[in-house]
Amino acid sequence: MTEKTITEALPPVRHWPALNLTGVEFDPVLSQLMSEGPVSRIQLPNGEGWAWLVTRYDDVRMVANDPRFSRAAVMGRQVTRLAPHFIPTAGAVGFLDPPDHTRLRRSVAAAFTARGVERVREKSRRMLDELIDELLRGGPPADLVETVLSPFPIAVVCELMGVPAADRHSMHTWTQLILSSAHGAEVSEKARNEMGAHFERLIGERRGSTGEDVTSLLGAAVGSGEITLDEAVGLAVLIQIGGEAVTNNSGQLFYILLTRPDLAERLRAEPKIRPQGIDELLRYIPHRNAVGLSRIATEDVEIRGVRIREGDTVYVSYLAANRDPDVFPDPERIDLTRSPNPHVSFGFGPHYCVGGMLARLESELLVEALLDRVPGLRLAVPPGLVPFKKGALIRGPEALPVTW
Repeated sequence: MTEKTITEALPPVRHWPALNLTGVEFDPVLSQLMSEGPVSRIQLPNGEGWAWLVTRYDDVRMVANDPRFSRAAVMGRQVTRLAPHFIPTAGAVGFLDPPDHTRLRRSVAAAFTARGVERVREKSRRMLDELIDELLRGGPPADLVETVLSPFPIAVVCELMGVPAADRHSMHTWTQLILSSAHGAEVSEKARNEMGAHFERLIGERRGSTGEDVTSLLGAAVGSGEITLDEAVGLAVLIQIGGEAVTNNSGQLFYILLTRPDLAERLRAEPKIRPQGIDELLRYIPHRNAVGLSRIATEDVEIRGVRIREGDTVYVSYLAANRDPDVFPDPERIDLTRSPNPHVSFGFGPHYCVGGMLARLESELLVEALLDRVPGLRLAVPPGLVPFKKGALIRGPEALPVTW
């Protein structure tokens, strides 16, 4: 086959704008791309050129777990992307491949095992109960994001990280600036640098520490020479930012439950199905806009009859994979007892979300506490008036006005 024939056989490049979607509306551009075929070509609002997009469940998992697709090779390249600028710096764990990626992840693995997450369960439950006490004392109406869904994940991730309570507000402010494209590159970069400097001080103070929190583990790893201070700071920033994704995910989760009272009532009446129900809601929620981080093919690879060439940029869509009808029958329906439910909401392969188990714990605690302690919880405004974030990489409601 000639070069010319291969070029002529390429699918068209589809422009994928940064849509400000509301509710849990599935991205119509992604729906169109999924309907056109398993492998398509896209152009995102920033960066240069075009990229391949893989949307079928099996293909998404293959690319995410295949060493022929490199995150490290993305550094220094102006790939087409959603974000107006790159926040990660060289050596950031999100842009590393094994074995370096494995080495960094190993340094904090103990904090994210079942035992590590259980270590913060009771304190997390107490912090959540205090927030709900305040919510009930204040009386309706209230903003569920402001009163519970934002402060709770910040408190939990700061607890796990070993960040002092007095620093939580600063961490939250920096995270919001880093995750928003609305303030410009300079503001986001300044916030990242300030957060990094803060973690550099905390980690530096904990070299040789035997503590179980993340900054203590990183301090010990730096002290033993297992990782560098720059690597430790980059990993701490990534985990801290990722911890606040729970605010957006739980915001969408409760938006569903508050607009679908039948689902909320079933979870309230049948506590045993809550873990399954939360998994199904995590599968269904469109937790981000467009796509996340890309990879570069390090050699020619064929997917579904399409040849991806060495050097090509490739994205996977976990959102699309979670709606693959071959894996999830009737994928547009929320089935609270769906089983099996092998969703990929926390990613797959080496870059599987390190905080996935913690995020699931937080979701379970939130559903349990709010359904059981505030049985009359409902929206205080029509669903169409719930404001959703604009210009954000991660989707979620700006506010959830509730009453009870």
